Formats: sequence, structure tokens, C-alpha cells
Amino acid sequence: MSQTVAVLGASHKPERYSNQAVRMLKEYGHQVIPVTPGRAVIEDLPVTPSLGGIEQQVDTLTLYVGPERSAQMHDAILALRPGRVILNPGTESAALEQALTKAGIPWQHACTLVMLRTGQF
Repeated sequence: MSQTVAVLGASHKPERYSNQAVRMLKEYGHQVIPVTPGRAVIEDLPVTPSLGGIEQQVDTLTLYVGPERSAQMHDAILALRPGRVILNPGTESAALEQALTKAGIPWQHACTLVMLRTGQF
């Protein structure tokens, strides 16, 4: 089933996991929204500079920003109301996890790339 997936912290650098996630999500047929400031296009997809610029419902928000950066985005993440949030390795944040739980937004510690490869996405 195809999902709308926002990749927070998407990179234009092919060696970065966030870029690999954008490519693999596309390959698996998902609608991908790269989210990062300062870029217009990543992997032939239009980039949204911030979460507030996303106008459609997001099924999955996958994080590729560390807790020090995501701390400034808690309100925007909660306002987006994604169907779920994936906290990739290195993005774990107790404060964000508590806020998501309180808002009733499911979250998990996982790797988007592994989930896609193993059919768990």
C-alpha cells in the first residue's frame, strides 16, 4: 500500500541514509516529501523547506535529524499529525517521544531502510 512519507532531514548527498531513504521510498512506490531547508530538489522531487509547508496528510514522518534539532520542531511535528513517526538510529528523543505519546501519535525506534527491505514498512 502506497503511503505519503515525509523525510525530515533529507539530504542531497547520495551516501547519506536520509537520501537513501528518499530513493528507496520512491522505489517502493511511496509518495515522498523531502523536508529540508536550502534545497529546491532532491532525487528529482520538490523539497519542502519545513514541516509547516506540507499541505497533505502524511502517513509516515521519518526522522533524520538529531534530538538537538528536532527539539525545535516538536510543535511542527505535532501540528502535522502524521499517522506515525519513525525515529531512525541517532534521532531518539525522550521529550519528542513523550510529546508524541501524549498527542496519540504512534512512534517507533526503527530504521526506515531496514523496514522497507524486510517488508515491515
